[in-house]
Order: sequence, then structure tokens, then C-alpha cells
Amino acid sequence: MREWFSEVWQSREILYFLAWRDVKVRYKQATLGVAWAVLQPFLTMVVFAFFFGRLARIPSEGVPYPLFSYSALVLWTYFAVTLAGVGNSLIANSDLITKIYFPRVLLPAAAAFGGLLDLLVSSVFLIGMLFYYHITPSWTMLLAPIFVAQTVLLVLGVGMLLAALNVRYRDVKYTIPFVTQIGLYVTPVIYPVSFLPERFHAVLALNPMTGVIEGFRACLFRGSNVGWQVLGCSWAVTLLLLLLGSWHFRSTERVFADIV
Repeated sequence: MREWFSEVWQSREILYFLAWRDVKVRYKQATLGVAWAVLQPFLTMVVFAFFFGRLARIPSEGVPYPLFSYSALVLWTYFAVTLAGVGNSLIANSDLITKIYFPRVLLPAAAAFGGLLDLLVSSVFLIGMLFYYHITPSWTMLLAPIFVAQTVLLVLGVGMLLAALNVRYRDVKYTIPFVTQIGLYVTPVIYPVSFLPERFHAVLALNPMTGVIEGFRACLFRGSNVGWQVLGCSWAVTLLLLLLGSWHFRSTERVFADIV
């Protein structure tokens, strides 16, 4: 395993070029370009604000509901969209895999890091919303990149596992969007954790994105609280999935070229 990590590190320049290639391909014929990075979470936020904020009156812990939901959608959109790209990265690059040798893990890693451009653009809009609602961030905003990094690790861990399975079982391609769609509603994007009865908190904490979103909100909004148990459980599950995904990917990558 140590030699594998060493080989990946020595090939980091390839990772950069693969990630930049993915970004260029994604927006090559898109009229709006990177504006889609804002439009997708923004339009979703508008729908949520109307149905869940105005009609259902779901609480938002003293934060304007549009800002409350958009702050979660920034990370959730990156997770859901990028996870699909990471999961399909090996199939999408089958010609490359069968022609030359390089560490195969660079393909899912490039998809994960390439999605950070969208996250950056949507985060700039989030900062604009903070000013619009006259919310002054505190020093805790400096901790927000920790939860961004955790989201990247989570995407890598789950994505490597799905990418390796997708080579052998093509049903995975259709499962990913279905699972992420369900995951939106079992993650505190629309509602805060405090909205649910306490007996559900332990189960909700097993979803690593729960700690990510709750922690990210706590960094942005004063008065937002997040339990240390939720954060600890979130990080534990994230690291476990990262190790599991790395192990499974490493143990199966030698047959990718034969099957893909």
C-alpha cells in the first residue's frame, strides 16, 4: 500500500492534467459555462425556500431560509454531482485505461478535484448572500475549508468503491443518481438536525454528510450549534469509507483493463 501511495504521489502532475481536462470537457459546449455551478444550487434553493421555507415553515435556526438551504446545497451539489463523475470515471476513460499504464486511481481523483471549481464558484455566490442578508461571519468561517476537505475525502472514498464496482457491474451507473436523490432527504439540507426527534439523531449521524453540513453551517452562522458526537461520527465514517474505497480499488485495479 505504501508503494501505491508513493506511485500516486510521483504521478501528481498527471492528476493535474486529468482534472483540468475534465473541467474543459465539461464546459466545452456549455453556453452558460461555469454559471451552471451557481444555477443548479440556486434554482434548487428557490424551490426549497418556497415549498419548505414559506409553505411548510420548516425552522432554519434563525437564519433566513434561502441562505440556510443554499449553504447546505453548495456542499451537497458538489457531493452528488461529483460522486456521479467519480463513479463513472473508469468507464468514461476506458480507452485510456486499455492503452497506457498509469495509476488508475488518478481518474477518480481527477474527477473529485475537478469538481472543486464548481464548488468555488458557488461559494463566491454564498458569500454574496451573506452580505445580502447582513450576516457578518465570525472567525469560525476560517474553519469551513475543513468540511470542504472532508467532503472531498468522502467523495473519493465512496467514489473509488463505486468506480471499481462499476467496471464489473454496470448497474452501479444507474444506482448512483438514485441513491444521491434519496440521500438529499436523509441529510439535513432542507431541515436542521434539531427539527427531528432526538431518537433519530443517532441514526442521522451515521450519514457522514450530516456532520459535514452541520459543521459547515456552524462555521458560517453565529449561534448555530453542532454536536461533537455528530462531528466525530461523521469523520469516523468518512475515514472508514476512504480506507474501504482505497483498499477495494487497489485490490481490483489490476483487472480493470481486462474487463472495461
